[in-house]
This record gives sequence, structure tokens and C-alpha cells, in this order.
Amino acid sequence: MNSKKLPMRNGVGVIILNNENKVFVGKRKDNPVNKWQMPQGGVEKGESYLSAMKRELYEETSIKSIDILREIDGFFEYELPKNLVGIIWKGKFRGQKQKWFIAKFIGDEKEINLQTRNPEFIEWKWIIPDDLPKTIVDFKKKMYVELLEIINDFID
Repeated sequence: MNSKKLPMRNGVGVIILNNENKVFVGKRKDNPVNKWQMPQGGVEKGESYLSAMKRELYEETSIKSIDILREIDGFFEYELPKNLVGIIWKGKFRGQKQKWFIAKFIGDEKEINLQTRNPEFIEWKWIIPDDLPKTIVDFKKKMYVELLEIINDFID
């Protein structure tokens, strides 16, 4: 299968910071090895990036109490490894092109509940931003390194 012919999936992601400027990450249900990621997901037809981000965040974490600090300029992309092309997203996409946001969590941690209608995470935690590239699956590492630079500029 020539994955280069497949389009990129339109997506969103959100960097959630707490009061200590630590970043929210979840451990994926479908990849429970010690890999963690920030909330992210697809954009539905006719949906704005902002509403897609809020919907995905809520669907994955039950979080609603956020202050949106910034919509990050441009897009960030990752390609799926060959063994996942044709499997993930019903085989329609070769990777994802994402619009990312930075937001501050302003709620009580009791609000965070991973037992959602279609759970994606089995565990969550706050980590220091510099640990992000070490926690993510390899094929998203380059994107996380790029996002980390923006996070560090933002919180300094």
C-alpha cells in the first residue's frame, strides 16, 4: 500500500497547563506501554478547530474548566509508521495535520474523569514539559519536540 497517496487527517491537540506549568498527559488504552500523550483528536465536518479541541478534550478527559491562552500558529504533522497505516482511522489517512492550542486548567482535579463514553486513556498525570518527548510514541516525537519549544517560550 502506497501510504504517500493517502491524505493527512485534520486534527487538533491541546497543551493543558496546571498552576505549576506542568502538562496534562494520558496513557492510551490501546497502547498501555509506558507511553503518554496530550489530548488530541479529529475535526468533524463543519467544526471549527476551537470547538473540535474543546469537544475532544471533554470526550477524553471530562475537562471543561479551561482558559484558552493561545492558538498556536501553523500546523504540526506526524506520519504513521508503516505497520499502522491501513489500520488506524479505517485506513483512510497516512498521518495527522494538527492545529494546537495552549490552555490553563482552572478547575478542580475531581473534574478529570477518564471514564467517558468512549474511554481513550487509562491513566493521567501532570509532567514537566521537558519530559514530553520522552513519554510519547516515537512517531510523534518530532512534533512533540517542536511543541515543547513553543511551550517553553510561552511559560518563560
